[in-house]
Amino acid sequence: MPSQKRKAGAVEENGATSSKEVQKADIFDMDYIPLTTHPEQFGSQPVPLNWGAATAAERGPVVATVKHGGQRNAIGAHSGGYCVYTALAVAAGELNPAHIPNLTTTEPTDQFGPFKSWKDPQALATIDPWGHMTTEVFAEYYKKGYDIRPTIAVTKAHIDFPEVKDALREGRIKPDGVILKDDGQSLVTKAAVEPVWYLPEVARRFGCTEQVLRQALFKETNMMYPELLTRLDIKCFLPPIGGLTIYIWGNPKDIPNEDIPLTVRVHDECNGSDVFGSDICTCRPYLAHAIEECIKTAQNGGTGICIYYRKEGRSLGEVTKYLVYNMRKRAEGGDKASEYFNCTRNVAGITDTRFQAMMPDALHWLGVTKIHNFISMSDMKYDAIVNSGIKIEKRVPIPPELVPKDAQVEIQAKVFVGYHGGDTYAIPEAKDLEEVKGRGATEYGSTIVGGDEASKIDAKTGKHKK
Repeated sequence: MPSQKRKAGAVEENGATSSKEVQKADIFDMDYIPLTTHPEQFGSQPVPLNWGAATAAERGPVVATVKHGGQRNAIGAHSGGYCVYTALAVAAGELNPAHIPNLTTTEPTDQFGPFKSWKDPQALATIDPWGHMTTEVFAEYYKKGYDIRPTIAVTKAHIDFPEVKDALREGRIKPDGVILKDDGQSLVTKAAVEPVWYLPEVARRFGCTEQVLRQALFKETNMMYPELLTRLDIKCFLPPIGGLTIYIWGNPKDIPNEDIPLTVRVHDECNGSDVFGSDICTCRPYLAHAIEECIKTAQNGGTGICIYYRKEGRSLGEVTKYLVYNMRKRAEGGDKASEYFNCTRNVAGITDTRFQAMMPDALHWLGVTKIHNFISMSDMKYDAIVNSGIKIEKRVPIPPELVPKDAQVEIQAKVFVGYHGGDTYAIPEAKDLEEVKGRGATEYGSTIVGGDEASKIDAKTGKHKK
């Protein structure tokens, strides 16, 4: 095994870096590939990371780059699943693996925090709150040669959303030249966030031990991260999942002020609807409605927030989602609201893996303490937010006229199991769900009918043969 140089700088007996001196970076030998590491092996001295510390200096940076083998204090890699594409670029000779990003002029357009929630692990455990300020708060580490990557980026943008233009044309909203332009474009502040998990708190939220969590992550990623088991001294994990994007209308500085109206939608990715307009669910219509409400709130002196999570197909994935679609459409008696969740359970073994317990972290990073208008019917999201200490004044259901005909199956099934419809949606009886139906398999053409189901469905009538 090639030897590694010990790090320069003062190190206390407990492994904590002296406050007087930042350790000199120890560059990892790129030609040596360890299958795993152990805390007691020579050269393993991770940069101290004190999650929940009051200041950035006390907390320390997240070091997860491959250039610092012995000093890494996080398991996993930056960019989530996209790190695989980085590997392809390196393998193809298109990217120098020793490249260090030039972060000059990349600083955020708006500053966030620090807030009280930043030093509370129970409020913030899946986002590095200092992730957008690394070049500022960890400047001394950069001077010493550390490759520290931001996990949050904040910028400005104009949003051109067709439904907003429709609302403008129909007179539901009016341009003001600042929040909403004459051409229907709206000005936003947006932040992209990569997840950084503090494993002890993530385990607590899910009611298990850290050991059980580490073992599950190790096994269910097909043993991709052995250090989950060998490096119990490293408490942070950069999971290979998608992150989230935050869109803000109005002044971000007003978000923590409970006296200023705040409208919020937490939206989980649905590519088929959000991008391509599939009408089997309410995702894009609800997102469009939320954006309109965010604009209205901002124009009235408040702030609007849409948080877009990469949790495709309730975090079950798009392939699973489409398999469920086929099962629903081919079901005897048609696509019925009564079988909406059962079909997902049959395919995936569970109806939902989004686990909203981690979702409120994004709100806590923003400094949210009270939401005046919550654009959501989800009981899971509402409960997670309220249980995290954030107040919600009003819940806003999707207007019935925005629900696509084929999505009645979804909306009625969700209201039946506890989604909040307020005065807008009456809770249906179990027998009523049998009568709420979507399109059947044959309404999409014969190509969807395959396998054994082809022999069970009458091509002329579209009904199951007896």
